[in-house]
This record gives sequence, C-alpha cells and structure tokens, in this order.
Amino acid sequence: MSFALLFSERLRRAWQTQNSFLCVGLDPEWNRLPECITAGAIEPEAKARAVAEFSRRIVDAVQPYVCAFKPQYAFYGSLGPAGIRALEDTVRYIRARAPHALVILDAKRADIGNTSRMYAVEAFDVIGADAVTVNPYMGGDALAPFLERADRGVVVLCRTSNPGAAQLQDLWVRTDRGEARLYQVVARLVAEEWNANGNCALVVGATAPAQVAEVRAIAPDVPLLLPGIGAQGGDLAASVAAGLDSSGAGLIVNVSRAVLYASSGEQFAEAAAAAARSFTDQINSYRGVR
Repeated sequence: MSFALLFSERLRRAWQTQNSFLCVGLDPEWNRLPECITAGAIEPEAKARAVAEFSRRIVDAVQPYVCAFKPQYAFYGSLGPAGIRALEDTVRYIRARAPHALVILDAKRADIGNTSRMYAVEAFDVIGADAVTVNPYMGGDALAPFLERADRGVVVLCRTSNPGAAQLQDLWVRTDRGEARLYQVVARLVAEEWNANGNCALVVGATAPAQVAEVRAIAPDVPLLLPGIGAQGGDLAASVAAGLDSSGAGLIVNVSRAVLYASSGEQFAEAAAAAARSFTDQINSYRGVR
C-alpha cells in the first residue's frame, strides 16, 4: 500500500478536517471489556471476534472527534493469530469508517538490519498503518527502514509517560555540544538528522509538561504525540500549552482508557463518544479555538 500524500500532509489534513488533535488509543484489555461484548467468548477465536467488535463500536462512536487512532499491538497479538487478524480488520474498518483518521500502530519497533526492515513491512504493508512507534536506543541505522518510507510516519520514543522513564531517559550524557539529558539528545537527532523526509514525530508524555516544553524548543517543527492523559494523570492544559508549534498545531494527544472504559455497561460506546468529545473540546479550549 502507498499513499499519494506524504505523512506530514495527511496529518495536517486530519487536524484541519476534524478540528481535533485527539487520538484514541485502542487498547482492548480483555478483563475490562463490557460483558455485553465478552459474554460467551472463551476460545481465542471468539475472544478475537469480541475484541474486533469492541474496536468497531469504539471507532464508530468516537470518529467524529478524532484525528487519529492508535491500536496497541500487544492487546491484539496476545490473542494469537486470530488477534492479529482482528487488528488487521480494525485497521481496515478505520479506513472505511473514518478515512480522515490516521492509524498509528503502537508497537515500539526497531532492530538491526533486515529485522527492522521486516518490522517496517509488517507495520506498513501488512497491517496497513500510517505510522508506527519506534524505540530509538539502537541508533539511526535501526530506524532507517522506517525513516526511508516518506509516506509513513515514524513516531520516536523520547520522554515517555511511565513512572520509570526517568531511570534512563533523564540521564545526563556527554555530546559534542556538552552535556544533555538522553531524551534531549533523541529530540535533537530527530530534529536535525532523522527527519529528512519530514515524517517523524516524538513521543513526550503529558505527565511531564516541562519536558514537553524542552522538546518543543529543540524540535520546533516536529509533531509531538502526547500520551498520559486520563488514567495516567497527565496535565492536559500545561502539556498543550507547552507543545503547540508556531502555527498553533503540532500535537497528537492520545487518550486510551479514559475513553475506552468510560462505561462498562451496554452504553459503553455512547459513553466513549461523550468522553472523546469532552477531551477534544478541552484541547481546543486550551489552544484557543472552538
């Protein structure tokens, strides 16, 4: 599969078409799915069908309010081959039901040589994602098979939202420009070397708005994917203010659990839609638009 427009242009169109920076993460955790979806599903095939149905219902409900969806590979892959088929079906469904929305595969890939190339083939050509999350800590050569695909996005982990992020990402390292935090080095590599095709984004958690501001200063033109809103307690207002670029855009604000599990009852889809609309309204108010 190839696209007529570059990833950066498709992202701008999604922002403008939807007047939204919201990305809904599709993390279908089996034990949290509504009983009306899981009832009677015991075998992997039946569970995969239930996960696919849940995903479709969420996509239908929230698609008016989002610029992107971010399916998490592990929640589908943990169900085996049937789960991977459910992931592929979900991506196809997003294409049909929400053609404006980008699909960001959250798989955190990267490896050496042809292994990384095969990961890129899987993410882009098999699953059909617009973008994939990658881990930068093996260096630029491990990311090259992703970066060379100018029509696809490469979303690089930088300063993540989990509590243990500081153990490595905040370490001081020595560079030819003096000392810097490791996440600052990653941001600089993306901004100055790896983004030659204009297809990179950086993951910076909304749990650390000060770091969002630092990364934005280092990478003024690179989109930022902000996880950590909702269940992780990230500061939405501060992170939006810190992360906007000079054009008043540049953000993909991810929310997963606070939307997916807004209700555990039969009206879960309606509750998800209300939550998604509320988050989009909040984000727009913080950036000064309606």
